[in-house]
Formats: sequence, structure tokens, C-alpha cells
Amino acid sequence: MTQDPPPTPVPDGAPAPRGAGRALRTPPARGSVTFCPDGPVLVRGDVDLRDEDGSAVEKPRPTVALCRCGGSAIKPWCDGTHKVNGYRSLD
Repeated sequence: MTQDPPPTPVPDGAPAPRGAGRALRTPPARGSVTFCPDGPVLVRGDVDLRDEDGSAVEKPRPTVALCRCGGSAIKPWCDGTHKVNGYRSLD
């Protein structure tokens, strides 16, 4: 009796390679939001970002830092200004 080949991991959305056996799909990454003390809000993974008008904001990478000090020149993204403008969070 022959055995099936071992499962082949493939990224989400990618077709399984031919003849590679069963494909294992990784579950979608859950999103997370982390408030950094005296710094930005880190947004990781599958999180839907919206602006004040409700329009979608595209994330340029899987993890982004959102400004919460108000001083960033590249809002909504953090540019590190919180380190020099004296911003202190309440957390």
C-alpha cells in the first residue's frame, strides 16, 4: 500500500503545486492594535483602517505605526516626532 505524500504548506490564496499532495492553508492572521507608551499605535495584521470620512486607508505594509502625538509630518503614520515634542500618553 502506498502512502499519500506529506502536505505541502502554501501561502493563503496561492494555488497548490501540482502533484504536491494536499495543501495546508495557514489561517488568516488576526489583527492586533498595541498602544506604545509615549508613542504610536502599532497596527498589525488584518485590520481595516478608515479615515474620518469612513474611506479606507491602505496600509503600505503589514505592520504600521499610527501617530497619536499630532506632530507627524506624514499623518496618519508616525514619523518619530513624539520623541522630540514631549508627547506623553496616559497609559
